[in-house]
Amino acid sequence: MQDPSCARVVSGLWAVVNNAGVATPSGPTDWLTIEDFKSMLAVNLMGVIDVTLSVLPLIKKARGRVVNVASVFGRISPFGGPYCVSKYGVESFNDSLRLNVAPFGVKVLCIEPGFFKTSVTDTVMLKNNLKSLWNRLSEEMKENYGKLTYQIQFRDGDLMKVVHCMEHAIAAVHPRSRYSPGWDAKFFWLPMSYMPTWISDQFFLRYNPRPNVSML
Repeated sequence: MQDPSCARVVSGLWAVVNNAGVATPSGPTDWLTIEDFKSMLAVNLMGVIDVTLSVLPLIKKARGRVVNVASVFGRISPFGGPYCVSKYGVESFNDSLRLNVAPFGVKVLCIEPGFFKTSVTDTVMLKNNLKSLWNRLSEEMKENYGKLTYQIQFRDGDLMKVVHCMEHAIAAVHPRSRYSPGWDAKFFWLPMSYMPTWISDQFFLRYNPRPNVSML
């Protein structure tokens, strides 16, 4: 994409869809290292920015579209770790870019899926991720938390809901600024994001790992 000859041959590009992402390592923030954050941000956030900037001149020529796949967890953070941080970053990049390139006729759209059944949300992989993080904790930290527990989330198996949103964002005459595929995104996570903070905190604290030394 950075080869000048390519830019001369191709007069424009209608759309780019940034859909790459990873979900691990994920866990309570105090289980993680700065390298864990860097590795995920490099893919989930910096990768989106890098790809977008590399094709943006072609998108502007075509007055085309940038479609960024974030997550409903770019709107609310029910758990710790870098995943939500990276998705909030995608949301912010999406919003600022949408305003920056609007005068050029470019539309920037954001897709915020809920939980879907993909390789990124594979339950075995997520369990192994937690086990790996747990095994590298100090004995003091393990004593603080007591026991490793898992929360298995419902995952929607119909990925066409996301694909239809991508298709609409790319091809519709009047695309939406945001799409929220998945019943959980529409009817639970997004409404929860508008709740007073104390309500959402009380709910999520019931499902987050609770240390033995908890004061709650």
